[in-house]
Amino acid sequence: MKTYPTDSLRNVALLSHSGAGKTSLAEAMLFLAKMTNRLGKVDDGTSILDYDPEEVKRSISINLATAPIEWKNHKINVLDTPGYFDFAGDAIASVRVADSALLVVCASSGLEVGTEKSWEYVSQAELPSMIFINKMERENANFTRVVEQLRDHIGNQCVPIQIPIGSADTFKGYVDIIKQKAYVVESGKVTETDIPADLVDEVAQAREELIEAVAVADDELMMKYLEGEELSNKEIETALSLGTKSKEVIPILCGSATANIGVDGLLDYLVFCMPSAKDVSVKVKNQKTDEEVEINSDNQNLVALVYKTMADPYVGKLTLFRVYSGTLKSDSVVFNSSTGKEERVGQLFVTKGKEQIAVSEIGPGDLGAVAKLQGTSTNDTFSSKAFPVIVPGIEFPKPMMSMAVEPKAKGDEDKIGSGLQRLAEEDPTFRVEKNAETGQTVIYGNGELHLEVMCSRLQKKFGVEVDLSLPKLPYRETIRGKAKVEGKHKKQSGGRGQYGHVVIEIEPAHSEVEGGLEFVDQIFGGAVPRQYIPAVEKGIRETMEEGVLAGYPVENIRVTLLDGSYHSVDSSEMAFKIAASMAFKKGFMEANPILLEPILDVKVVVPEQYMGDVMGDLNKKRGRIMGMEQQGRNQVIKAQVPMAEMFRYAIDLRSITQGRGYYETEFSHYEEVPAQQAEQIIAESKNEVS
Repeated sequence: MKTYPTDSLRNVALLSHSGAGKTSLAEAMLFLAKMTNRLGKVDDGTSILDYDPEEVKRSISINLATAPIEWKNHKINVLDTPGYFDFAGDAIASVRVADSALLVVCASSGLEVGTEKSWEYVSQAELPSMIFINKMERENANFTRVVEQLRDHIGNQCVPIQIPIGSADTFKGYVDIIKQKAYVVESGKVTETDIPADLVDEVAQAREELIEAVAVADDELMMKYLEGEELSNKEIETALSLGTKSKEVIPILCGSATANIGVDGLLDYLVFCMPSAKDVSVKVKNQKTDEEVEINSDNQNLVALVYKTMADPYVGKLTLFRVYSGTLKSDSVVFNSSTGKEERVGQLFVTKGKEQIAVSEIGPGDLGAVAKLQGTSTNDTFSSKAFPVIVPGIEFPKPMMSMAVEPKAKGDEDKIGSGLQRLAEEDPTFRVEKNAETGQTVIYGNGELHLEVMCSRLQKKFGVEVDLSLPKLPYRETIRGKAKVEGKHKKQSGGRGQYGHVVIEIEPAHSEVEGGLEFVDQIFGGAVPRQYIPAVEKGIRETMEEGVLAGYPVENIRVTLLDGSYHSVDSSEMAFKIAASMAFKKGFMEANPILLEPILDVKVVVPEQYMGDVMGDLNKKRGRIMGMEQQGRNQVIKAQVPMAEMFRYAIDLRSITQGRGYYETEFSHYEEVPAQQAEQIIAESKNEVS
């Protein structure tokens, strides 16, 4: 592939609601630019960019894929992102390394939740953007309605620069408002013609709106416009380019990816209106001086950010990166300033779906990939040793849903652990941990589909099949009352006997204690010899770990050793340990035992119209609303909710808010389980033991 100067590079993130046709549009771009000799189709499983077996099976994008497109002496790196919410991490990563964004909206479905989320990512990243209204050939396609929806949600900077000719079955092309020409597709060929008579007035009005919008970007043009002078097509084009780059204008185009209508016009405007990699700078932190500095492509030092790591079945671990300045060469040594270590770099690639095109170097502003780096992860920075800087990392969403994994076949535990860790290296929104308390391996992700896909990959890549279940809850046991009891362990039938006898008082600890037990020794006169007192404490601690009520650890207990007796021959540490355990169990059950459950601090961010439904649902989940506050367009609901009610909340919240809400949780404290639930938990625990 040809090497392009930085001002000829365009890095464009392709975003939309799932199913709006992003991947089909990227496939059409590749085909039209002769980057491939076939038009890949998502529904047929022939897509170049959706090549993962899970993507083919489900007909949705799951991974971020790159489509390098050479068009009119420019290179457009299109970052095709998943539209499904569970895989939002890749959409966020693409926005971080792109210089502009193209939002794809379905002409039939209109503005959907995924479009709103995509716009949120784009506006937070402050990227110049364009909108392509796709699927104009669909039944119920309505260009005007979608434009109105976009203006209502995003603002009046959304301005059509094309008008469709027909819609649904009659859609056959578009009018370019600036050029004042119609482009009609017949038998796969584009013909330039005059504007159809029935669209002349609509185009004139749209041109007036466009001129008004773009004139804002150029003071001289604004004066000409206000004085009523006619603006040339060239002046309008130039102002449109300036307005798009300054984010004062968001051009709207239209077409059909599957029918390949409007794709050529879109590529032209991507080249003409979107900023080049040369226009972009990034703030980095110099590790030597601890200062924040701004760099651009003119800087001679290498600065690159790793935005994705993936496991390739043929070349192993593949590291994808964006170069901001300097040049990374094949077969060289690179300094990873995030780890402080050097890495040996082999052959560099440019990726086109799963195809890897070998290149000798990746220059400033471009995207590339390299295989088999051992010590490099997503969000690491490559730099020169002389200029060690860190590029701010991508802020990935925290995983919201957790499930426990268990092997279908015995003996696969180690393979599961190593396989899941490898998958977690690839996907920063996926996490795995071994819960020491419950003994379960728990995986965390952004939703049910996300976790299903990860388990499917585990099976395909590492040959391990697993079952998913709700994680066990780390309940606790404690007491509310006080009891004085004795425990006597006496065995004197043949051989050496065993004798241990203790009298203890058990009550709630006066304050929170480390290890859950406050042990007080009040023995006088040697009723229990000094050498056996540690055994008494050990017997109590071991019993607390095993639990008394339902097999869960006991916490916040004060035990006072008051009295006891011993036998000069038959007493031993083991005898006193058993006696202490017996006394503790008896005293625990007499001192009003209760079960405790973990309570989470929950922060739910939702649009205002869903507040009532979300709060009602949290109340049903035994939650307590702690407060509310405004956050931009959204409301933040703060609540405390039992962990037992939160395992499937990701699904519930998505259903209530149509995917517009998200939440974060943090452990807060333990609280008493209501009697009815406690009885059920204790009964289930006893059934498991039996």
